[in-house]
Order: sequence, then C-alpha cells, then structure tokens
Amino acid sequence: MEKSSWLGILLAIGGILGGMTIDGGKIVQILQPSAALIVFGGTLGAILLQFPMATVLTAFRALPSVFVPAGEHVEKQLEQILAFAQKARKLGIVSLDADLGAVNDPFLKKALMLAIDGTDSQDLRGIMELEIDNLAEHAERIPKVFEAAGGYAPTVGILGAVLGLIEVMQHLNNISEVGRGIAVAFVATIYGVASANLFYLPVAGKLKHYAEDAAKAREMVLEGTLSILEGMNPRMLETKLRAYCGAEGKAAAKEKDAAEAANMAGAPSQAAG
Repeated sequence: MEKSSWLGILLAIGGILGGMTIDGGKIVQILQPSAALIVFGGTLGAILLQFPMATVLTAFRALPSVFVPAGEHVEKQLEQILAFAQKARKLGIVSLDADLGAVNDPFLKKALMLAIDGTDSQDLRGIMELEIDNLAEHAERIPKVFEAAGGYAPTVGILGAVLGLIEVMQHLNNISEVGRGIAVAFVATIYGVASANLFYLPVAGKLKHYAEDAAKAREMVLEGTLSILEGMNPRMLETKLRAYCGAEGKAAAKEKDAAEAANMAGAPSQAAG
C-alpha cells in the first residue's frame, strides 16, 4: 500500500472540506449532480477524443497502482538476481533453466532465457535495451492521459459555470433565485479546478515516478543478467547493482553488512564455547 497517496488524498480533501465548514459552509452546497456531469463527462469526452480507447483504458487500469503499487519490489529482484548468480557460478548458467518458472517478472525471464540459450552478451544487450525503450515509451503514454485531464477539467468547469450563469440570467426578476443560482453555477468551477489539482495532475506525477523506477529496475535486471553471463563474482555483482537501488538499497546493504558482521562475531564465541 502506498501510504503517501492515501495520506495525500485525505489531507487534500479533509483540509478543503474542513476549512469550508469552519467558515460556516455546508458540504451539501457543493454536491451538484449537474455540475459533476458537465465537468467529469466533458473531461472524459475530451481525453477520449485525444487518445485512443486502448490507451485510456490502460490508464484507468493503472489507476489502482497509485494507491496499491503492483509489481515486484526492486530489492526482491536484486536478491533473486544474486541467487541466480551464485547458482550459475557453481553449476553453470544452463542450470538456471529449471528456475525460469519461478520468475514473475517477464523482463527478467526473457533476459535469462536469452542468456541460457547462449546469446552473445552484445546481442543480448541490444535486444533488451530495445525492449526497455519500447516499454518506457508505452509507460509514458499513461501519465499523459491524466495530464491531459488535468488541463481540460478546469476549462470544462468554467464552461459549466458559464452555462449556469446563462440559466441564472433568465430569472433576474427574482433576486433570491439569482443569488442561489450563481452559487450553484460556480460549483462546476470548483469541480474542475479541484479534480485537476488534487487528483489528475498528482496521479500523473506519481505514475511518472513509477515509470522511472520501473525503467531503472529493468536496467538493473539487464546489467545483472549480463554480469551472470560473464561470470562476475556475486559479491561484486551486488555492489554493482546496489547503485540502482538508491538510498533504500544503501540502507539495505548496511543492514545486511551489519547482520553478517554480527554472525561472524558470534561464530568465534560459539566455537570457543
């Protein structure tokens, strides 16, 4: 679960609604089905006009990952690659063929299959780098859908407000109705601006962040596979791949080194006993 996403959406909505109620406003005042239909329906129509249906559906399917990230953690991928490196160093890279069924990451599985089949390291790098570029290009399209929605929503909200004002102008003989109608008309603007700045644009930013992390993880997998193919020492390989894990990887490495040091310190005492 992505705690920052849940906390962010709760703080954003809670802060706005809390501030409104403190000033004497009521939540029911901004619950206008007609304004919601104009803003969200108009925004959806605009992005469907801009993007192919398949891209829009893929973006909607990716939306849950903002709150519950999918895919394997980069640290787990690193541990799996190191385990493969140790086995390949002892038994040969062909021995990894029996472990392919346990590999969940399609990119890692494809790279290992090519390595096991005897693909030259340069050819393997060229094939998998092309795969990385294609996957990155596909991943870039998803945030663009929400970025576009963040651009259209405020404008459609203004359109909804103008439509509401046109309706209000037809009742100028009743001042009380005019005041209430103007308030209702501007609800569409609230929906447009709020949805863009509290949802669409932040979601696009989070998905971009995930796409960058996924691309970096694939680069790590490729370098790890090539190093296994070249017979690199697993300890050296771990040091090399930790650079792809950032601060989190460095913290995990320190914890691992501390645990190994503790085990080594405990071993002499046990032997002495």
